[in-house]
Amino acid sequence: MQNTASFWVDQFGREKRKLRISVTDRCNFKCSYCMPEHPEWMKKKNLVSFEALYQFCELMVQGGIESIRITGGEPLMRKGVVHFIEQLQQLKPLGLKRISMTSNGHYLKKYALALKQAGLDDLNISLDTLDAEQFHKLTKNNLEPVLSGIEQAQQVGLAVKINTVLINGQNEDQILPLVVWAKAQNMSLRFIEFMPLDGDAHWQKQNVITEQDILTVLATQYQLQLQTQGSEPARRYLLDEQYEIGIISTISHAFCGSCDRIRMTAQGELYNCLFATEGLALKPQLDVLLANPNVDLKKQLQQKIQQYVWQKESGFDAIYAKKQPRKISMHMLGG
Repeated sequence: MQNTASFWVDQFGREKRKLRISVTDRCNFKCSYCMPEHPEWMKKKNLVSFEALYQFCELMVQGGIESIRITGGEPLMRKGVVHFIEQLQQLKPLGLKRISMTSNGHYLKKYALALKQAGLDDLNISLDTLDAEQFHKLTKNNLEPVLSGIEQAQQVGLAVKINTVLINGQNEDQILPLVVWAKAQNMSLRFIEFMPLDGDAHWQKQNVITEQDILTVLATQYQLQLQTQGSEPARRYLLDEQYEIGIISTISHAFCGSCDRIRMTAQGELYNCLFATEGLALKPQLDVLLANPNVDLKKQLQQKIQQYVWQKESGFDAIYAKKQPRKISMHMLGG
C-alpha cells in the first residue's frame, strides 16, 4: 500500500514522512554535545511501553509516515527493542518503507545478527574519532567495541552509515582520517555541525566546525562536486568522482525548509522539531487507547497530533532567535 497525502502537515506545507522514536534516555557514553554531566534518568515506569509505541506507530503510518528510526540514548540498552523492530515489520503493508536505528555501536557486536534477522533496514553509528585516546576523552568509553560492532554489522549484511559531530578544539583533525577509513570500509559518512542540544547548555557558536571549514580541509586532498540535496538534511559532495560524503550544516546552512521529520521521546512527548522548546505529552492518551482501543479515542489523538504538527516553526533560526529556555537535551530526544 502506497501512502499519498500525509495527515501530518505543518503550517508551511511540509509533509512529515519520517518519525524518530527514542526508546530510552540512558546511554553508556557521555558525549558532551548530548549528555549532561549529571543526567537524571527517566524512571522505567514513565517510559512508554513497546505495546503503546507500536499502537502509536500504527497511527502515524496510517497517516503518512514512511520511515521510522529507533534512537536513544543508546537504544540497545532497552530490553525488548529487537522484538519491537520485528513487530514494526507488520506496518510495512500499511505504507512503512524503512525501519532504521541510530546507535553508538558499543553493543552492536552482540546484537547485529538479531537486528538483521528482525528486519532492520539500516543503521547509523555515531563515531566522532578514530583515535582511541581522543575517543575516550569524548565519550568516557572505549573505541574497540565500537569498531568490532561495526565490523560485525557489515558481516551480517546491515547497511551502515557513520555520523560524526565535529567540535572545534576536540576532533576537527579527524575529517580526513574518517573519510579515508569510511571509504575503505565502503560505508557512508556524514559530518554534522555541533548544534545547541548539549545536556548542560554550554554550546557556543565558536565551537562549530562549519560546512565551509570541512570543505576547506577536504579540498586539500579531493576534488569536490556538490550533489542534489532533496529533502535529506545532509548536503552531499562527491569526492574525486568516486566517494560521496554528507554534511549536515544546521548552523551555517540550515535545511529546515524541506524538513519532513518529527520526534517522540521515551516518555511519550512528541516534538515537531529537533529544536522545539515544548513537546506534546502523549503517554496518558496512548495508555488509555491501549487499554480501550476505541475509534473515537484514536480520532481524538490523531487530531491532537495534527494540531501540534501544524504549529511547527519555520526552522532553527526562528526558534533560536526567541532565546526561550529548553528543558530537553539530545540524550532524551534522540538524533
